[in-house]
Amino acid sequence: MTADKIQILIAMVIYMAIVVFIGVWYAKRANKSSENYFLGGRSLGPWVTAMSAEASDMSGWLLMGLPGVAYWCGLADAMWTAIGLAIGTYLNWLIVSKRLRRYSVRANNSITLPEFFSNRFREKHPVIMTLAALFILIFFTVYAASCFVTCGKLFSTLFGAPYIVMMIVGAVFVLIYTILGGFLAESASDFMQGVVMIVALAVIVIISTVQAGGIGAVVDNAQSIPGFFEFFGLGNPATNDAGEQIVVAGVPQWGAAKDYGFLSVASMLAWGLGYFGMPQVLLRFMAIRHENELKRSRRIAMIWVVISLGVAVFIGIVGRSLFPVAHLTSSASESIFITLATSSLPAILAGFVMAGILAATISSSDSYLLIAASAFAKNIFHGVCKKNASDKQIMLVSRITLLVIAAIAMLLALDENSVIFNIVSFAWAGFGATFGPLMLFSLFWKRTNRAGAIAGMVSGAAMVFIWKLLINPLGGAFAIYELLPAFIISSIFIVVVSLLTAPPSKEIEEDFEAVKNNNV
Repeated sequence: MTADKIQILIAMVIYMAIVVFIGVWYAKRANKSSENYFLGGRSLGPWVTAMSAEASDMSGWLLMGLPGVAYWCGLADAMWTAIGLAIGTYLNWLIVSKRLRRYSVRANNSITLPEFFSNRFREKHPVIMTLAALFILIFFTVYAASCFVTCGKLFSTLFGAPYIVMMIVGAVFVLIYTILGGFLAESASDFMQGVVMIVALAVIVIISTVQAGGIGAVVDNAQSIPGFFEFFGLGNPATNDAGEQIVVAGVPQWGAAKDYGFLSVASMLAWGLGYFGMPQVLLRFMAIRHENELKRSRRIAMIWVVISLGVAVFIGIVGRSLFPVAHLTSSASESIFITLATSSLPAILAGFVMAGILAATISSSDSYLLIAASAFAKNIFHGVCKKNASDKQIMLVSRITLLVIAAIAMLLALDENSVIFNIVSFAWAGFGATFGPLMLFSLFWKRTNRAGAIAGMVSGAAMVFIWKLLINPLGGAFAIYELLPAFIISSIFIVVVSLLTAPPSKEIEEDFEAVKNNNV
């Protein structure tokens, strides 16, 4: 290992040691009860709520997946996705956060998302709880796999070690950390990691832009590529049979720009719909100590999101200017952030910037693992299988579940050619369509009933798989992001089934009115 790589490793080890310290620091408090472990005792302040929500949401996708898309095919896909996410973030904080915080307390002090939905409809037989927990297990296992892919790509790119070995090392570290501290440790470290992520992005984009000759030179280079720097066009890398971009005399080859019409724009903007069903964000709304602090959290979150997303997209554009032939496949282009950092900074500083990717990965994977484990332990084991289970038994089962989920996620992450953006987009669609419409209707439509809730969840989740695997491959107008049609189908099922079946009970309607009028 070279001296530079040793310095990078030292910097990352220092960072990882700080993260572990946070887990140990909060371990005693977290283990007092399952409520503390899973929701932090509803004690988060506005800064931690905002930063941990966004850091856990964005993951390594922000520093690798999104810049990789911009590097590979240009501005349109990446920027419209970023715009959709920014709009979705704002609307989620604006219309969902306060009412969910209030309603989760009214609904028998619910501390997990499946528990909230179940209590919201006063279930006697926990069908909603069980289904919600199972969907969380499925989609968060896929999400965790995307984080492990990020770890593997990061360490194998930096140190030249085998991808699978590095992926497993990263996964084990995340697993140990999550088991130690629970929700409080996760949220506190996510605050720190949110800061690290935005600093890393800012440092790299500024230095790289200067090295490329300034913003003008970067833009000129991007505009010289057909469709690359357009909102309604898409760069089209000319590739060989292996999917690698063709290079002639050191110059990457491009085909004619692809059209980018209304359906493509709507498809990317639809990413914003996912926020209404994203457990790692919704739980932060439930965990804040006072609902009147959510307004400040919203402002903090929006500033972070807009800056981070905009910079991440531009990093891909800058990377194409500085290193036009460094990454010749869609999967490899997701390492452009690493290439820029290691080439433009002293090794020790590059190590701390690389910690930004590690920060993004840890901040998300610990959330995914913890929420998935709580879904099984709290909602299936305790809610269905053993209702008299003690807190100690619930937490033991949650940790066993963590091990199982992590093992499955590692199996899914074995392919080093996996594209992080694609893995995340599928899981994001799954959550958005399964829980997003149900969350909105549960909070804002009194007529929503239990049958409609079940129909909405099942139809939304099913349509994600059906559209992705069967309809999307047909191409043309059907080649849109599966979240959009699945979200619409779920909404239709909730409304139609609710209207065709018996209205909610008087007690459920009284709960709704109490929350609406802030009489909780």
